[in-house]
Amino acid sequence: MPTVEKVSRTDAGLASELRVAVMRLRRRLASERDPGNDLSIASMAVLGSLFRHGDLTVGELAALERVQPPSMTRKVTGLEEGGYVARRAHETDGRVVVVTLTDNGRERLLADRRRRDEWLARQLRDLSTEQRDVLRAATPIIQSLADQD
Repeated sequence: MPTVEKVSRTDAGLASELRVAVMRLRRRLASERDPGNDLSIASMAVLGSLFRHGDLTVGELAALERVQPPSMTRKVTGLEEGGYVARRAHETDGRVVVVTLTDNGRERLLADRRRRDEWLARQLRDLSTEQRDVLRAATPIIQSLADQD
């Protein structure tokens, strides 16, 4: 049986270890969500996309979140019913729906992010300067992996 050190030296080993580490961190961060937040992770992702990119069509949101447009339409409907987003007709094409983040949606998103960022900042304080530097260097690389198709 190969040791962990030998497995991680291969690209396949690195892929496996990175996948496990990222998924475990994601689950841990999800458990640190604002306790008053009743929205799903997928709903929060939609709010995050609107926060980062501004107003988007349902089709653009679906592409960003990698779901089918009918699924995004259902998600947007639920978010609209909760007062987190608003819909309006596109300025030049009335057949297209544009989704906007409301003040309520922005507040919910930022409160949730703040809580998780605070937890992660506390964990990072326990790392050495060198370990934090490695994470600073790795973060753009991980982000580029996440952005690839």
